[in-house]
Amino acid sequence: MINKKVASVEEALNGVADNMTFMLGGFGLSGIPENAIAELVKTKVKGLTCISNNAGVDDFGLGLLLQGKQIKKMVSSYVGENDEFERQMLSGELEVELIPQGTLAERCRAAQAGFPAFYTPAGYGTEVAEGKETREFDGKMHVLEYAPKADFAFVKAWKGDEAGNLIFKGTARNFNANMCGAAKITVAEVEELVPAGELDPNQIHIPGIFVQRIFQGEAYEKRIEQRTVRQRS
Repeated sequence: MINKKVASVEEALNGVADNMTFMLGGFGLSGIPENAIAELVKTKVKGLTCISNNAGVDDFGLGLLLQGKQIKKMVSSYVGENDEFERQMLSGELEVELIPQGTLAERCRAAQAGFPAFYTPAGYGTEVAEGKETREFDGKMHVLEYAPKADFAFVKAWKGDEAGNLIFKGTARNFNANMCGAAKITVAEVEELVPAGELDPNQIHIPGIFVQRIFQGEAYEKRIEQRTVRQRS
């Protein structure tokens, strides 16, 4: 069995360069590849196109890459809680492609499955469909969407083994699962890394065939994007 474990996040990011396209898993701040993002900040790579549901917050997640002006284009579903993302988008400093959330997830899944494109009714008749091919199916109009072509996919899982098999927990399963295998190289960081054969095959969400590199991450903060609590009575 192929051992895909790498010793460090630095080794996991070997080959990263300017002007590449990256997929980054997570939903808000849930399940984001914290270690990979922090290392990308250190490398100072620039001119990046990042495909991610959103861009974290101003001082965490992809917001750190935005602060350093390392991202040229964001392909996302929404601006979220990131004021710097909004500022750069409105000022024209950052190119932004906003996509319906389900369409973004399906784009990633199409790339994972090897489908070049698909039709969806989402966005027809709106700005989302401008300049895109449309077609009628059963009396309903659909928009042609293309699978993205990414150099790296950075994902985060709860547990994995040295063969690259992954198990996600809760909301962190979101975009992470669809992005595995959707790029030339998939890098998975996990909270717990075990020897191959230790995971229950019935519990595995993503088989190792979709992962090229895996490492155990450190010091996860797991921040909450917007904490809301009930007042004490």
